[in-house]
Amino acid sequence: MDMARRTVLGAGVAVGAAMLAGTAAALMTDIAPFALDPMPPLPKVPTPGKPGDFNWLTGEWRIRNRQPKPKTDAKAWIEFPGAATVHAILAGIGSVEELRIPERNFGGMGLRMLDVEKKVWSDYWVNAQSGVVTAPGVAGSFENGAGIFVSEDEQDGKPVKWAGVWDLITPKSCRWRQAVTRDDGKSWEQVWIMDWTRA
Repeated sequence: MDMARRTVLGAGVAVGAAMLAGTAAALMTDIAPFALDPMPPLPKVPTPGKPGDFNWLTGEWRIRNRQPKPKTDAKAWIEFPGAATVHAILAGIGSVEELRIPERNFGGMGLRMLDVEKKVWSDYWVNAQSGVVTAPGVAGSFENGAGIFVSEDEQDGKPVKWAGVWDLITPKSCRWRQAVTRDDGKSWEQVWIMDWTRA
């Protein structure tokens, strides 16, 4: 996932903390520690994409979001609800997601497009407050049933990689996770988990 989405959601953490006295904040709760599934290995040679790879995501969804609690021990997490509406477009070479997380004052559009010639998927983000499409998109592919999208970045002058992973895909549910690695995939810090269930 791109830096713009991470930055805006990070700002949403502060907004959410400020809302603790409000009604909406009642829906954002602390949760007990839980085991994290390992991140899949990054593909050395990505599998070519094809039209329809994202068709399974089409529909209405309810989302259970989990994130590490800001400014606390990494084992402390919060949970908050969300929802999404997804449409397949252009005979399966595109997928448009409207994400809504009102409790965090956060929303936007995920746009996944397949470069038909290169057979590579790209994931773009549009923040609902700015209306600007972030570019370039984050390239990815489906590997052993998981969609893996990776972008390279820099923190404190050191290279990092961010991964957004779609997995546990069934007709009625799926999961999206975001994580960062500072050692080229040897270890990962998971920073956002979204469990999707069909509405």
